[in-house]
Amino acid sequence: MNGTASKHGLPSGDRPRERLYHVGARELSLQEIVAIIIGGGARGAGALILSMRVLTEFPDLLALGRTSIDELRRVPGIGFARACQLAASFELGRRFARETRGNGTSVKTPADVARFFMDEMKDYDREHFRAVFLNTKNQMLKTVTISIGSLNASIVHPREILKPAISVSAATIILVHNHPTGDPTPSREDIEFTRRFAKCGELIGIELLDHVIIRADRYQSLKEGGYF
Repeated sequence: MNGTASKHGLPSGDRPRERLYHVGARELSLQEIVAIIIGGGARGAGALILSMRVLTEFPDLLALGRTSIDELRRVPGIGFARACQLAASFELGRRFARETRGNGTSVKTPADVARFFMDEMKDYDREHFRAVFLNTKNQMLKTVTISIGSLNASIVHPREILKPAISVSAATIILVHNHPTGDPTPSREDIEFTRRFAKCGELIGIELLDHVIIRADRYQSLKEGGYF
């Protein structure tokens, strides 16, 4: 025996949270990890049962990670709160992966920027505006999501970008955003903001290297296009 049985019949030592503590996260199955995120059971079904239901409906991480909150809510016993917990956990993982994989990456061309972000950003149905901070060797220091906007626009102020850039001692900045609808051709607002931001950066000694717009499998560099 591994310990006292719970009300759902599992010895305490076999419960996901206790196993996480004693053997580490790497030793847990996907079902156990999802059960920990779900937290507790519902309507006579423990967290492991609920986890199994989720993974039966969405059998791999790719499918589960792309699932909407409304789709998750349709799994019996999940409900709104647990669906939000699952969605938030995947977003946390994405942000962690984005920041860690970017550190130290060298950026030499707009194509480098597009390759780094395209797989993630090409299918977004909202405009995501990001800033990439680089050192004097054009290596990524940090990537920050500045704003997530509506279907057509994301409102950004230069100070929202420059403040975190200063905090990591960035030498240069690359702006990146997606166009959820239409092609990657910059809008008038895109061009005006880019020019305004470049001037703001000059005032404090941080150069804007480029502004790259992504749409599907294409991209547009405002620098290469001669827009600033």
